[in-house]
Amino acid sequence: MANAIFPLEEYNFGGIWDDLTSTSKSPKNLDGVNMGKIGRLFGSENWGDDGGTDYGFNQELVEEGLLFSKYQQQSYLDYEVFDDRSFDILSPTLLPCMEEIAKLGKISGGIQDASESKKKNQHDFSYASLELLKKYDIGRLSGRQIVQPRCDAQYTKFASQELSTEEIIRIAGARFIQSSCEVVGIPSMLKNPIGLSFSELSDEAAKNVELVEFLLASAEKVGHQQFERASRLLKYCDNFSSGTGNPVQRVVHYFSEALRERINLGTGRISSKGFWKKQSSDLNQEMTTLNEASLACHERIPFFQVARFTGIQAIIDNVAGAKRIHIIDLEIRCGAQWPVLMQALVSRYDCPLELLKISAIGTSSKQMIEDTGKRLASFAESMDIPFSFKVVMVPDMLDLKEDLFELDAEEAIAIYSEYSFMSLIFVPNRLESIMRVLRNIIPRVMVVMEVEANNNSPSFVKRFIESLFFYGSYFDCFDACMGRDDPNRVITELIFFHQGIRNIVAKEGEERIIRHVKIDVWRSFFARFGIIETELSTSSLYQASLVLKKFDCGSSCTLGMNEKSLLIGWKGTPMHSLSVWKFT
Repeated sequence: MANAIFPLEEYNFGGIWDDLTSTSKSPKNLDGVNMGKIGRLFGSENWGDDGGTDYGFNQELVEEGLLFSKYQQQSYLDYEVFDDRSFDILSPTLLPCMEEIAKLGKISGGIQDASESKKKNQHDFSYASLELLKKYDIGRLSGRQIVQPRCDAQYTKFASQELSTEEIIRIAGARFIQSSCEVVGIPSMLKNPIGLSFSELSDEAAKNVELVEFLLASAEKVGHQQFERASRLLKYCDNFSSGTGNPVQRVVHYFSEALRERINLGTGRISSKGFWKKQSSDLNQEMTTLNEASLACHERIPFFQVARFTGIQAIIDNVAGAKRIHIIDLEIRCGAQWPVLMQALVSRYDCPLELLKISAIGTSSKQMIEDTGKRLASFAESMDIPFSFKVVMVPDMLDLKEDLFELDAEEAIAIYSEYSFMSLIFVPNRLESIMRVLRNIIPRVMVVMEVEANNNSPSFVKRFIESLFFYGSYFDCFDACMGRDDPNRVITELIFFHQGIRNIVAKEGEERIIRHVKIDVWRSFFARFGIIETELSTSSLYQASLVLKKFDCGSSCTLGMNEKSLLIGWKGTPMHSLSVWKFT
């Protein structure tokens, strides 16, 4: 059974949800989509030199003297080991760029009375912003493998074609940086990254670009704690953004609200003192509880099903030949992935299953976990599968011990983590405690799904820009896969996106519980426990491409490899990672 793919055609996506949840919605129009291919494309292209295209800037913003600088770093707890500064791996393609940036301090400015402090801020701005925007070049991941979406146009050739949200943000960022450099007399190293002058954009694209420019301008002011100026800039964002508009208007709307909350906290208009623990608990509960709206989005957005089916295939590959299988689910939610595993195991005619055991870990919502277990038991009975479900409730993850799992020496153990580790980054002692327990269990395999984003930087400006790109791509994806007035989409964006953006942008220290890091950081963290990344089988990768075939918007979803891990993205921007690990 090793590397044998389970037949996807036998599975009804919507039917599995119907058996396990209260929603009856299922994806529509899933046939007739060209299958995506797993491929490899090395390196990335550089922004072209367009011969000095004019990047003018709104005069009101120029008069504000817009300049980025790195946000003053504060004192952080032990979770700073996950900050990007600790595990950051700089691409070799950025080194010449940084060397040039270092020379900027020797360039005389055009403003006669500029102080040395102001020049340093200008230097910080160029360093941080140029590095970030350069990284979001075509291919997005310098020096790494990426599969481009089939529907993507060459940015330099199709000015009239509708631009994605990520492209709008890049144009706005480039214009913002160049104009800022021109204001202070520093020659800009940024050339037009897309080869379009402002006049060549459609009216809607031009308005979107300017809207993002205002958002970046207000974020810069907030970073300098110039709250009054930031508030004035945010008024424009409020007037021309909307939670029900196009993707750019939606992302600006939520980021604008988050900036305003940060301003109110900074000026003392509101205080979260004494309330952050309850807010953190409520937010974490919202982000981990699947309701009808979020389930509908899981059906319509390809990321989740691609990762789940690929992860299930990886488990099957690693428990081949085992008759007693024990799954330890770190955060089971509704357990929609396990009927897929059951159906795949039933098809193993050469290896009849003696027992499938699932242990679900939880610190709260015991009743919800028990209800999930009952539904899974009912499904297993209908498939004539010997099944056992155990709830492992602990008051605190520090109390988790291996003897709570009732382990059997004859069973093949697999660990399944679906967006579980990221919720513990802000409490690293618990994360490390879990890893030590899993290490002692010595499972055959650990499958990990995580958000592929870097919004854990201690620098406010850097965190803001990274999050803007990430959520911008997510809003773009939702626009392609769901109607703008779809109530499930509106609710999901309001609960998940709004709360996530608000926490990332407005909060600091212990209050900032939404912390995503990329696979490079997880790779470094897991290495501390002697956990080795392993190859995804050909069957697993093929399974990922098969799932994309089931989605109308699947042609815009990209599959790429970062070393041995699968990256699932939108139009080239990585959004989620799926990785497989062995304990040595």
